[in-house]
Amino acid sequence: MTVRPYPKIELHVHLEATIRPARLLEIARRNDLRLPVRTAEGLERTFRFRSFRQFVRLWIATTSVLRRRRDFHQVVVDYAGELADQGCLYAEPLFSPSEPVSRGVTWQEVFEGYCDGAAEARERHGVELRFTPDVTRDFPPEIGEQVAAWAVRYRDRGVVGLSLGGSEHRFPPGPFTRAFAIAREGGLRAAPHAGEMAGPASIRGALDDLGAQRLRHGVRAVEDAALLEELAERGVVCDVTPVSNLRTGVVRSLDEHPLPALLQAGVRCSIGSDDPVLMRTSLTADSDVAVRLGHTPRAMYEHALAGAFCDGRTRARLAAAGAAFDWDAALSVP
Repeated sequence: MTVRPYPKIELHVHLEATIRPARLLEIARRNDLRLPVRTAEGLERTFRFRSFRQFVRLWIATTSVLRRRRDFHQVVVDYAGELADQGCLYAEPLFSPSEPVSRGVTWQEVFEGYCDGAAEARERHGVELRFTPDVTRDFPPEIGEQVAAWAVRYRDRGVVGLSLGGSEHRFPPGPFTRAFAIAREGGLRAAPHAGEMAGPASIRGALDDLGAQRLRHGVRAVEDAALLEELAERGVVCDVTPVSNLRTGVVRSLDEHPLPALLQAGVRCSIGSDDPVLMRTSLTADSDVAVRLGHTPRAMYEHALAGAFCDGRTRARLAAAGAAFDWDAALSVP
């Protein structure tokens, strides 16, 4: 008997880190580029890192092969197929446009590729996708402002928000205030990374300087009781990625993960896979971990829906799907 997975919503996944090794090699060959190793098995062995710094180097080395509109398109469609197999109905993936642009790709080619891919993903796999492009902190703030301006241009093609990623421990959010103002003035919402590699001060900056309406991670809010209470009172959803937090050393073990403390404080937490291929995880695997830590399948879905930046019609459809599902059965089915 085939058991249908319970419905899921993913709000925190980087598309560049969803590419399977065989596909990555295919794209590299197509663009006449070389990766550090030449076999899928070799790439899988390479995807073993011991620190956040090593992870960033691996990210740059592998994602640098993305050079054409077709590449970005293919990445979206491939991952949507994986999401559909896991029961995911809706996702708000991230991509970092400034990185391919720095290699000579045009802004338009990046955005067109991803947005066209979302349209095909909907038709082929039935997964609804919206985008929240990532401003890379490691680049000058002026580049972030360009990311924001291009994101606004593609608001009618499925871009709904702006994120801030990169080296959080080195670059605070303050210098990127203008980028997020551009996004806000253009009708986009804010979901920056904060509270992962830096502590409560980073979260406070994301809220006050960037107007964050949702947080990617946010787990280190548990270090500040007043901040934790504020997140709960304001209804700020934290997009939590337990396995990623383990892989990058944010927590020493999953048993020590802050998710239970966040939930106990009343903070709503969606669950995502962050960088599934590089982190050797999946939306299902992270959801399983979250359940072991005290979350429930239904609460994960409802918390994510509360934090989603989608339009009213999509929200109503997702709410109806959640209401129609037998969540009691899901307690024993991943």
